[in-house]
Amino acid sequence: MKSASPTARRWLLFFLTSSPDHASERDPERNILCVFEHRKLRNDASAGRAVEKHQPPSVVLAALAALSITAHAHAEGSVTPSPLTQSPAVASASSASSASSSAPSASAATPFNALGPWVVSGDVPLPSWAKSVRVLRADEPVFAGPSKNAKKRGSAGREARLPVYAARQGPGCDGRYINVGPFAWICDGALELSGNDPIAAGLHTLGDPKNGLPYRYYFVGPDGSQAYKKLESVDIGEPAMQLDPGFAVAIIEEKNFDGGLYGRTSHNLWVPMRDLGPSRPSLFTGETLPGVHTLPTSGALPFAWVLPEHARTFKSPGGVYTGQSKSRFDLVRVLAESPDKRFLRIGDSQWIAAKDVRRPSVVDPPPEVKADIGEKWIDIDLPSQTLVAYEGKKPIFATLVSTGKGKQKTANATPVGTHRIWIKLLATDMDNLEDENASRYYRMESVPYPQFFSKGVGLHAAYWHRSFGNVRSHGCVNLAPLDAQRLFWWTGPRLPAGWTAVMPTPTELGTVIRVR
Repeated sequence: MKSASPTARRWLLFFLTSSPDHASERDPERNILCVFEHRKLRNDASAGRAVEKHQPPSVVLAALAALSITAHAHAEGSVTPSPLTQSPAVASASSASSASSSAPSASAATPFNALGPWVVSGDVPLPSWAKSVRVLRADEPVFAGPSKNAKKRGSAGREARLPVYAARQGPGCDGRYINVGPFAWICDGALELSGNDPIAAGLHTLGDPKNGLPYRYYFVGPDGSQAYKKLESVDIGEPAMQLDPGFAVAIIEEKNFDGGLYGRTSHNLWVPMRDLGPSRPSLFTGETLPGVHTLPTSGALPFAWVLPEHARTFKSPGGVYTGQSKSRFDLVRVLAESPDKRFLRIGDSQWIAAKDVRRPSVVDPPPEVKADIGEKWIDIDLPSQTLVAYEGKKPIFATLVSTGKGKQKTANATPVGTHRIWIKLLATDMDNLEDENASRYYRMESVPYPQFFSKGVGLHAAYWHRSFGNVRSHGCVNLAPLDAQRLFWWTGPRLPAGWTAVMPTPTELGTVIRVR
């Protein structure tokens, strides 16, 4: 029986209602590569089925870092919070247990009117030794205010050590909400107070892998495979999941057991490595601008990427073959165009067919962009299958993409128009396991760096193909892993260190994405 990832389904149930363009119950179920499987989660929840959480690997936990904001009061000692002496109704069990014998003794209480202007009515005193909180659960919800009814702000990763700025009681939390950053509150039932410093704010949660991929990805072979919850159960126990041929898994650990090699996936399931074949993702990356190029203020940029595996060059437009060819993804300088624009000069007596290259262009920003202050935005050109990132009117990066293969207003189209990123996640599963009409099922585990801008359509890395520059996807904008990683950390809203997802705030909007 096929099963969609509980992590992916849980995300849309939690976040979809916060999207400015969220899908309602009347929206058609678009079971495409870019859409979370939220309907099945609702069915599972109504049937009382447990949803298994994603437990990040130890290598990721070591990299989790905390968001740091400008708040010098604690560091400079201008705030001396009172001891944690509230009744059980105020102080949750997790917080109270952390104030055990391992914690230093707290100082005397300080009246609220001496704590400074950042303290408001309803704040709850914290122990003086508390410098951070440790997140106890994976993908723990972060709210924009101290209430379960507040807007969703994002989620924090398990074992992330986040800073502590305030505590306040609010609806939906038996204890109190802890303020861990701007517009960021977490119920302390999922936290543990700590005397340790938060990890440095600038650290990226999954690091910056040299190939752009946070995990090692494998494809299930032609005979399929099975995944198990415990290593001791592999090949003999009841499997937790059936893996069809072509499904992709993210491996975070490998172990020898009983004469065989087994891999632990990003969802803490064990799979026989004999059933898997490694993914070989593209190492292509786009072009930083201006670089060595002299850029026009509008029109085509003076370079292009070769599209075919081998593209012939000619001594003149449509003339004699030079005997030389260019290879796929080669970057060529465009020096001139033939009068009919069918050929491009890329060297002395060296021309290439325009159909064999993909050439980006410079355009004006849409009205939604505040170009005068250098606001970041992204332009995606469907005909050329290129992407250009801007700061105001200045192009700073260009690359190839693969967009949706469907016609506009169909399920597999990348929708044209101007959008804003409404949520960013470090990784999520993508599949079509609930599409009863699908001719073939797929499941791609832990797809890195998704940035959704139109319901379930967004930018993300693609580790399963190298066809960038060609229409390919089920609607999303596929990027080479290195490009997806770069753009994820460049766009807004910024993902705070230690978080696994983030949504915009009134002071940090999602980056504009224009598709044309």
